[in-house]
This record gives sequence, C-alpha cells and structure tokens, in this order.
Amino acid sequence: MRNVILQGLVAVLIFTACSTVPVTGRRQLSLVSSGEMVSLGEQNYKQTLSQSKLSTNKAQVDRIKRVGLRIQKAVEQYMSQNGLSAQVEGFVWEFNLIENDTIVNAWCMPGGKVAFYTGIIPICKDDNGIAVVMGHEIAHAIANHSGERMSQAMALNLGGQVGSILLSGRSPETQKAFETLYPIGAQVGVILPYSRNHELEADKMGLIFMAMAGYNPETAIAFWERMASSSKGGRPPQFLSTHPAEAARIDKIRAAMPEVMRYYKPVK
Repeated sequence: MRNVILQGLVAVLIFTACSTVPVTGRRQLSLVSSGEMVSLGEQNYKQTLSQSKLSTNKAQVDRIKRVGLRIQKAVEQYMSQNGLSAQVEGFVWEFNLIENDTIVNAWCMPGGKVAFYTGIIPICKDDNGIAVVMGHEIAHAIANHSGERMSQAMALNLGGQVGSILLSGRSPETQKAFETLYPIGAQVGVILPYSRNHELEADKMGLIFMAMAGYNPETAIAFWERMASSSKGGRPPQFLSTHPAEAARIDKIRAAMPEVMRYYKPVK
C-alpha cells in the first residue's frame, strides 16, 4: 500500500504541475514559478555583468540593442495577439555586449536579460545573423526552458528518493545497482534529450520572432552553416550532447521554413 501511495503522489505532482509552451503548444513540467525564475535570472545577470567587461564598441553595442528591441516588440506582439501577455509581465528587458572574443556565445536569462559575447559577432556577420541568435536565446526564456530543466531535476531527484524507498526491502546488490544506474539513465534518457529538444524548439520559436521583427529567417541556414564550420572537432556524439548536431538542426530549420515565412514582413 505504501508503494502505491508513493507512486500515486509522484504521478499527481507531475500531472498537476504542467504548463504550455507558447508557439509550439508543448506541455512542460513546471515546478518553479515564473516569478522565482525571473528573480534568479536578474540576480545571475547582475553577477555576470559585474564580473565582465562590457564592450565599448558603440557600433556593435548599438546593433545588439537595436536588434534586441525589435525582437522584444515582436515577442510582446505575439504574446498579446495570443492572450499570453501575462507570461511576460515580469520581464524587464536588457541587452548587453560583453567584451570577450574567445567566447562564441549569447544567452537570455528568465525575465528578458540578454547578453552577447563579442566572439559570436563575426559569425553573426550582420543584423540578420544577430537576429537568429537573439530570437533563439529569447525563445529559451519565453519557453521557460530554464524553469523546465530545474523542474526536471527536482522530479528526477524525487524519483530517485522514491525508487530507493521502493527498493528498501530488496538485496543490497539491487539497491546499489539502482543507485549507480538511475543517475546515468536520467542523464542519457531524460536530461540530454530534453536539452536537444529545447534547442530545436528555441530554433523554431526564434525564427518566428525574428520574422515578425522583419528579419529574413531564411538567413538562419547560412548562420548555422557558419557556426558548424567554426565548431568542428572535439564534439561528443549527438546522443551525449545537449545540442543537436548541426546537420540535424539545419534540416529541422529547412522543414520549418514554409511555416515560419508566413510571419515574415520585411521592414522597409
């Protein structure tokens, strides 16, 4: 009876703690409130900026802010048109360029806190390339991928505790095997696949946002080809990576392009 109750409690917790991702409509686990995530994002953003050197290249900084503001408006427009404005009410948008040519990266914290590193600017090449990255990173925040990963970690931790309780009457060998294999199975079977799915989901959402902002989403293919050329060698197999292989990513982008282009209205 105890085992049935434990399993029932876990099932109820996971079933009731779900939300829906904007644009894609995917159901996701949500055990952490958006307010908590926005607060954490703001703290981490301030800490990162305090430990970093901001770029003094006015042309590049202005470009990041200009593209960011246009995509911000597109996101807010999409959310308003779909009755989802409440999901971005706590966002206080900010766009900064960090001076570091060795880091080819950008990210967006929950709450709309965006940072680009100067190392990714040459790969972006122009406003369209920056829009590809900007839309993708903002999409992670809009889809609450950080909150979902945190929720998954909490659920998996709970699952491990429940598993240990359910196996408490089994042999020490069985308990040891579970303690060894459960974290590996969780990592390979849950965490990594979800991370790759998050990347692909952010790709599609980001393309829609950049298209609504007036940037040509078809340029995303050339951007990811440039990114692939810059990151050859030393990558783990796709099934052990948090990111999808570039070829698989580009194929997904090509497949989504007819839908995405319906949102594209070039800015004159």
